[in-house]
Amino acid sequence: MKIIDLCADDEKAIIQVAKLLVESFKQNWPDAWPSLDSALQEVKESFGAGRISRVAVNETGDILGWIGGISQYNGNVWELHPIVVREDSRRQGIGKALIFDLEAQVRERGGLTLWVGTDDENNMTTLAGANLYANLWEHVNNIKNLHGHPYEFYQKCGFTIVGVMPDANGIGKPDIYLAKSVKF
Repeated sequence: MKIIDLCADDEKAIIQVAKLLVESFKQNWPDAWPSLDSALQEVKESFGAGRISRVAVNETGDILGWIGGISQYNGNVWELHPIVVREDSRRQGIGKALIFDLEAQVRERGGLTLWVGTDDENNMTTLAGANLYANLWEHVNNIKNLHGHPYEFYQKCGFTIVGVMPDANGIGKPDIYLAKSVKF
């Protein structure tokens, strides 16, 4: 496996990535990319200014995963958006490798911080359904992963929960914000 730039003129790879987005998010986040057209639009936006678009590929050039980065705060902070790994390639270190590669890309561009938002729309954590306006940090400090929410994956990659947006996706459906320093 190697990680390379996703190129704007590689239609085959772009279609693979778009299909991967639709397929991978349809169960827990069906509104993220409900159609191939919406996913294609997301992939094409990843080629814009202030963006990073990288893919993990196997020896035959098939896409195993994709990660994007979006510059914010004059390049000091970058949002990790999105990340996806092919289902048959998960739990093999590809997601972690993509994140570490993105960190290096951000560092090369002078970035200081990498952050990610991860929604809890399906009661996957104990933050869902809770009144987060009362004792927010108590809820965050006692968070439990009930159904395989990805926040723990990000924590294993060095991210820390730095905030929560209550009701971001409807009542009781928060967005969890995690961040990490990319400085050495």
